[in-house]
Amino acid sequence: MRLKVFLPTEILVDEDVRKVIAQAPNGSFALLPRHIDFVSMLVPGVLIYTSSEGEERFLGTDEGILVKHGADVRVSTRKAVRGDDLEALREVGRKDIVDLDEHERAARSALARLEAGVIRRFVELQRERR
Repeated sequence: MRLKVFLPTEILVDEDVRKVIAQAPNGSFALLPRHIDFVSMLVPGVLIYTSSEGEERFLGTDEGILVKHGADVRVSTRKAVRGDDLEALREVGRKDIVDLDEHERAARSALARLEAGVIRRFVELQRERR
């Protein structure tokens, strides 16, 4: 099978694999080369795949979608990180999640200020019309 993992800015993985294990809302599942075509939502978690050389590799992924069509397995997600083992992946993921939470908090705060400014301006325009 050919696994491709797409992020908004890059293709993180593009390689031949023997097996893919992923996590859907209803639990984990495995894909092998002769499985039927398949589409699934993915929940945040660990995607494990076995390379064509037999090495087990790990990706921490955000929610996304997986499509298996023929020999192609394509995963599209907003965020994914590689890890050599599960413990290293946990540390990298934890750091990235904390950084992302801080950026999201700052973005939400800026958006709230913008919304408040727009509402304030509408109120001022209403007063001017009277």
